[in-house]
Amino acid sequence: MKKWTKEIEINAPIEQVWKFLDGSVENMQQIMPQVVENKPIKITEEVVGSVYRQKYREGKRTEEYDIETLEYSNASNEKKLKVGFTLAKMFEITALYELNKINDNKTSFTYTVTNRPLKWFVKLFLLFATDKVVVEFLERVKNVAEAETGR
Repeated sequence: MKKWTKEIEINAPIEQVWKFLDGSVENMQQIMPQVVENKPIKITEEVVGSVYRQKYREGKRTEEYDIETLEYSNASNEKKLKVGFTLAKMFEITALYELNKINDNKTSFTYTVTNRPLKWFVKLFLLFATDKVVVEFLERVKNVAEAETGR
């Protein structure tokens, strides 16, 4: 299993950053443009255990998978969302988004991804995997949130 954790400071209020992770599909698409649909399948009162069917477009191909909410907290100073899904029956992936309020206009965003291969031959691909995608995602969230604040 591979695991990447990266952190970035964003010059935007915590609620503004959070809405891209825990909001409408339109908001989510601003930071994840490949997501074309995010439909609730099972919603729980405590959020954990909720399942969404997500469609994701990569080039001309569209993948569909169910994303389950594994952890969720939405306090005013810190927020956490952890989801898990299986991609193409080959990888079990978790994504953990953690936001911490530094002050009214600054948020710390930590993103942790795990990727566990489900087939022996896929393990080879992970040998060459880097944190490039994780770093690019953090930069995109920062740019989108800061652009909206005008910072």
